[in-house]
Amino acid sequence: MKITFLGTGTSQGVPVIGCGCEVCQSLDYRDKRLRSSIHLQVNELSLVIDTGPDFRQQMLREHIHKLDAVLFTHSHKDHIAGLDDVRAYNYLQKKDMPVYGNADVLAQLKTEFYYAFEKNKYPGIPQLKLHELNHELFSIGSVKIQPLPVLHYQLPVLGFRIHNFSYITDANQIPASTLDLLKGTETLVLNALQREKHLSHFNLEEALAMAERIGAKQTYFIHISHKLGCHKIVERELPNSVALAYDGLTIEA
Repeated sequence: MKITFLGTGTSQGVPVIGCGCEVCQSLDYRDKRLRSSIHLQVNELSLVIDTGPDFRQQMLREHIHKLDAVLFTHSHKDHIAGLDDVRAYNYLQKKDMPVYGNADVLAQLKTEFYYAFEKNKYPGIPQLKLHELNHELFSIGSVKIQPLPVLHYQLPVLGFRIHNFSYITDANQIPASTLDLLKGTETLVLNALQREKHLSHFNLEEALAMAERIGAKQTYFIHISHKLGCHKIVERELPNSVALAYDGLTIEA
């Protein structure tokens, strides 16, 4: 499985124009973070988890010419806002785009992108085929995917596990039942927002503790705000089994 980090940043803690902090002034490309999203190439299957506001830019940057389905973790705008741009794949692939999410996500998509679901559709709008997820194992083609229920403060969010790869973003609580589902994970992606305590996200200390508890061979942190600090500095503080992801990073799992 080939994994490409489309974005590793967040709308949380986005600086105002003219912010003079070290991260925002950094010339290191690893400190330039678009909203969090990931592309998975599993054999012939091309999947994206979340389509934030930067979705079009991310897909063009990575030259992803085929997309078989979109999976959503939750309904916040920074994770769904770019869905309209799947229309390019509708045009190229001549078919509807399968979209997977829980009931809350699908309801929000019908509100945000109401024009895609009207009876009399305007030509050229995104063509979407919605699939509601619960917590049960499901398949896209021959690929089996296990939803990973977590909590983003009080909001239910889904992570996803494919084979020995697990992806969790926008969480600060992982129930015991989900920890059981994570057993045997070899490559883990987990959110680590900042150093300070936060209401609805793991901070760095909490993310490190959770990574150690899950025990993956390699963990990558995402959903990073500029408050966490510069990539090269934070990396020095991390154990060998943990790394900061960055936009455009590609790994095999």
